Amino acid sequence: MSNILNIGKSALTSANIAISTIGNNIANATTPGYNRQVVQQAAIAGQSTGSGYIGKGTEVTAITRVYSEFMGNQVLSAQTYKSQLDTYYTQIKQIDNMLADSTVGLSPSLQGFFKGVQDLSASAGSATARQSLLSSAETLVANFQNMDSQLREMGEGVNDQITSSVTAINAYSKQIAQLNEAIEKSPGLTDGNMPNTLLDQRDLAIANLSKEIKVSVVKQGNSFDIYVGSGQPLVIGANTYDLKAVPSTTDSSRMEVAYVNNGKTTTLAESSLTGGKLGGLFEFRRETLDVAQNSLGRVAIVLASDINAQHQLGMDLNGDPGGAFFNLDPVSVTANSKNTGNGVVTATIDDPGKLTTSDYQLKFDGTNYTVTRLSDSAKWTGTSLTALSNTAGEGFDEGFSLSTSPVPDNGDSFLIRPTVNGASGISVAITNTSKIAAAAPITTAATATNTGSGKISAGVVNSAPASAAATLTYSGGNITTTVALTMTINGGTPVNYAAGASVPYTEGATISFGGVSVVLTGTPANGDTFTVGPNTDGVGDNRNALLMGALQTANKVGTTNYQGAYSQLVNLIGNKTSELESTSTAAGNVLTQSVESQQAMSGVNLDEEATNLMRYQQAYQAAAKLIKTAGDLFDTLLSLGN
Repeated sequence: MSNILNIGKSALTSANIAISTIGNNIANATTPGYNRQVVQQAAIAGQSTGSGYIGKGTEVTAITRVYSEFMGNQVLSAQTYKSQLDTYYTQIKQIDNMLADSTVGLSPSLQGFFKGVQDLSASAGSATARQSLLSSAETLVANFQNMDSQLREMGEGVNDQITSSVTAINAYSKQIAQLNEAIEKSPGLTDGNMPNTLLDQRDLAIANLSKEIKVSVVKQGNSFDIYVGSGQPLVIGANTYDLKAVPSTTDSSRMEVAYVNNGKTTTLAESSLTGGKLGGLFEFRRETLDVAQNSLGRVAIVLASDINAQHQLGMDLNGDPGGAFFNLDPVSVTANSKNTGNGVVTATIDDPGKLTTSDYQLKFDGTNYTVTRLSDSAKWTGTSLTALSNTAGEGFDEGFSLSTSPVPDNGDSFLIRPTVNGASGISVAITNTSKIAAAAPITTAATATNTGSGKISAGVVNSAPASAAATLTYSGGNITTTVALTMTINGGTPVNYAAGASVPYTEGATISFGGVSVVLTGTPANGDTFTVGPNTDGVGDNRNALLMGALQTANKVGTTNYQGAYSQLVNLIGNKTSELESTSTAAGNVLTQSVESQQAMSGVNLDEEATNLMRYQQAYQAAAKLIKTAGDLFDTLLSLGN
């Protein structure tokens, strides 16, 4: 009789536990990170009798959570990638919106500036045209500075988000470590009873951590160890190791991430911190924000340098040589804060058209200097900064040159950013309209008494100040002059001639002297003369303004013009934004599918739980009826004894 009672009691207990477990599932159906739990039952070993083994009922051996490590890892991976793409897309969208605005972008102000130059060339003596040119130049400069300011604000925003992400990473790491400790100390662990709620909480903390950064999870016993970067541990059992947001040693305005271990702080390479929000921020800053700022700065530097160079070849209304039209800040060179020497490195732009959008690093090892182009890690090495070459034997030719004084210490390094301050540092140097050098400082003429058909070009000033003052005389197929000159025929090799020498006349050949080049055409007669001299009245002269205007369509920025270079930047950002939008959508679909697969297995299905609840309710009622039956039988036996 007692056996029947015990069997009923075991059935009742098992059904009660199952109903409680089902109720817990229903209660946590919407709880983030919760995994469905199920009751594991087993039959109690039967008792041997002469008639065979009689069962003793059932027992609950475990309450386990339905969890797949494989599916969980799939969700983590998809979630990390999605978080990285979303962060990158959110950031780059700001730049795309800024550049794509046709009303406030750089294109209208570039066109406005060159329209001002063209209007000046049409009316070189007009005070209105001159003032209009200065106004359009100020507008162009303001747009450069405004766009650069917005990019710098984005950089500051990235710094704040990096700091916030590092704080979150450290918080999640501590939470995981605490859960590791709680799980290891769980009372039922020695009996194989896992603390399911703690396991769910730890998995949720790891999932939240993976939104911030890509992690590697290694199981050690019942604890999870967490690694990031190139193998740096964040969590080992119940111990944690912090990350820290620190200013860059070469650019204090730029936040980086350092690893803290035993009080020692080691800066981690950005490229090693991938995935999640933090990886997306670093990738955006490195591959888009820096490129955008450098590209904008390059356009500003090349434009200002070209306009300045041409303007300085002209002559203003006062008869003076033209000065700088624009001002530019010096090239940014910052020493690593860990340098031990007092070497100061200076970078000077020599050929603006060869500038890239990359930053550079200079290192000195005590013997050799090494310059690394950070965009693609190309290197040039040499024992001096004027003798750098790469593995192919090509010299350093990136549009700027380097010098240092005194020599740096062994191990010292420097960050060179040739174009980063181009847009922020450009300004208009001229305030007086009379200082605009629209005229050419020379005049050329064929003598009125000439009898041949020979003509002389208006002349081109090649270098300032132009010191050309000469008379060219034709006689017997030769040209003679009182100054030394160089003749270049059809772009061939220049040939030098001394003053007074007879130079064979070749129609269309370029004759250069005193910083000026002229071209003779036609058929001069013996004794015909041509003069080159200073321009004494440049009020209505527009020759230099025309040359400045011609720069608008010249391929001065690499293989394109200023507008083309800016358009390339707009297209680069636009295409990358579109790519990220599509990739993020695809990653979102993958994440959704991964979560759905995981939830199909581990999530709570209320319909299924309701069915199970009815089943175990019936089992509970049947067990209670079995116990009542045992009681009735016992009462019957007692009545027989009376």
